[in-house]
Amino acid sequence: MLQLTPRKKAFLTGTLLLTFTGLICRILGFFYRIYLSRTIGAEGLGLYQMVHPLFGICFALCAGSLQTALSQYVAARQSQGKKALMAALSVSLSLSVLLAWLITSFRTPLARYVLLEPRCAPFLPVIALSVPFCALHACINGYYYGMQKTRVPALSQVAEQGIRMVTVWLIVCVWTEKGRPVTVDLAFYGHLAGEMASALFTLMCLGAFPPRSEKRPAPGFQNLPPLSQAPYSSSPETEHSFGTEHSFFQVLSSLLILALPLMGNRLVLNILGSAEAIWIPDRLTAFGLSDPQALSLYGVLTSMAMPFIFFPSAITNSMAVLLLPSAAEAQSRGNKERISSMLALSIRCSCYMGILCIGIFTRFGNTLGISLFHNQQAGAFITTLCWLCPFMYLATTLGSIQNGLGKTSSTFFQNVAAMILRLLFVLFAIPSFGIQGYLWGLLASELALALMCCLSLNRIAPIGWDVFSMVVKPVLILLIAFGINFALCAFIPALSSLPVFLNAAVQIGFISLVYGGMLVLFHKKK
Repeated sequence: MLQLTPRKKAFLTGTLLLTFTGLICRILGFFYRIYLSRTIGAEGLGLYQMVHPLFGICFALCAGSLQTALSQYVAARQSQGKKALMAALSVSLSLSVLLAWLITSFRTPLARYVLLEPRCAPFLPVIALSVPFCALHACINGYYYGMQKTRVPALSQVAEQGIRMVTVWLIVCVWTEKGRPVTVDLAFYGHLAGEMASALFTLMCLGAFPPRSEKRPAPGFQNLPPLSQAPYSSSPETEHSFGTEHSFFQVLSSLLILALPLMGNRLVLNILGSAEAIWIPDRLTAFGLSDPQALSLYGVLTSMAMPFIFFPSAITNSMAVLLLPSAAEAQSRGNKERISSMLALSIRCSCYMGILCIGIFTRFGNTLGISLFHNQQAGAFITTLCWLCPFMYLATTLGSIQNGLGKTSSTFFQNVAAMILRLLFVLFAIPSFGIQGYLWGLLASELALALMCCLSLNRIAPIGWDVFSMVVKPVLILLIAFGINFALCAFIPALSSLPVFLNAAVQIGFISLVYGGMLVLFHKKK
């Protein structure tokens, strides 16, 4: 039997915990969006989605990059963890308060000239107020990640989503009782409540259950560059001394050295993503739709259809988390065979997941869209977008392997190229073909991104392509699973008496079980 060290067991346990809680949050968020769609409507969801690009840019500037830098620094120097946390908080909270003030002060021009939707102006102060809370819990989570303690960050995600849902439900109850109409303000108050709850939860846990530090570096960080660019690194001895105490400003400068390149990369990607989100409704009006129609269509696409497509990615995202350190270890040992086997495994699993999603969403997409959202258009989008799944999952796993091999620049430029390609479709295809032009752009960009990842990695280690195992076999097994499901429905008429959504859920679960079981069975026989 494979023996794991306590630290590797802790890593795997933490990954599984994050996977499980991430899946719970996706399920909660999924039903939260269903509830919002029935209370504020598609146009309200469109307005809600329009404001989020600004929040994403703020997160990239004051929280996301510092969280990653903090976790990396603390993982290598756990004895400096508290000092590093204080340094990260000082920068993150200062930037977040400044950004919140700027958004609140200039909400009208931001809504009119940046978001291209003046109706977003009243909601910007609420989003701005949530930025400092987001920065607070991001830094604390980064500290816990660095200490290899994932329980608090994982539970904070559930607390955030749960409090958000309860808050929105209570607001609806109060407003309905008072005869006040339910408007899109509801979603923004829920967002603020979720961020506040997550910040308060992590802060309380930090005070009550502070993680214990260890002097040795965490697994996977023994070869971490010892911040030789930091001003305190005067000799190799001091560079590799993880227990050496450094001043607050030395720790702060080291964090900034790590965070600034990450901040630049995330900022570029967030700006491109924000431009896409802002321009889609504008280009839809150029196609001939009115403002309400454009926002409604945008809301249906982003808040109803896309969550279905992204839901299975909880599995591939968890796989990506495991592949990154494994790739780094294989590279450090010069083991190209292991890298090749990881590439083949990631491609095979991504194809398995993607083919299953194509089959499920093609067959049940319209049913799910109508039964859950009462929207025929949502179902049509689901059946169209399902063809993204194999390429999207493939790009996620291969991108993680690239990062593990130290090719972060390649991953960044590939993502930028894919987003620019999608923006070109937004600018030039939507005015001529409507939302269908954007769907073509999504497919083209995901296909291009997956292809770029494959070509880049094939230069490092040869990819063992097996078309039968990766494509033909899962397609045949999926057809068999659908055939068995059809026979089961014919022999059990009681299934047709179930509510539409429950009937679809039972069939989807059965098909998935048969599909997965047969893949495992045939894999073992190989």
